[in-house]
Amino acid sequence: LERAERAKIQMNDYNQKQQEFLNFVLEQYVKEGVNELDDSKLPNLLELKYKAIADAKAIAEKLGAVELKMSAKIGQGNKLFGSITNGHVADALAKEGVSMDKKFIQIVGGSVKALGHYTANVRLHREVVVAFEFDVVAEA
Repeated sequence: LERAERAKIQMNDYNQKQQEFLNFVLEQYVKEGVNELDDSKLPNLLELKYKAIADAKAIAEKLGAVELKMSAKIGQGNKLFGSITNGHVADALAKEGVSMDKKFIQIVGGSVKALGHYTANVRLHREVVVAFEFDVVAEA
């Protein structure tokens, strides 16, 4: 455990991506033990680390194809009764076939309180953040 921590400190000679991967390997080493660094385990570590990014990029493409229109009850001046939150956006995306937890969605500017066009950021992976747009329209 101490050796892994010392190794993290001495990695300044590597670029950011290399440092991230080395930190990932060292975390696996601490979690699983010395055998985790065997040459035979390296392909599994690479798949564990980078397959998640590929999956996130695939979801990002799917998310880019979604045209999200959310309807809400309105009062005077096109103001909503209540507001549209991250949870509402997550529910609407699930209906479109893209399910994700509301904690990974952040509406730019906070919750929505009026009709209009809005942007939300979705964190699919710590290296993959996607912005998508949606509209809030009056309920028919």
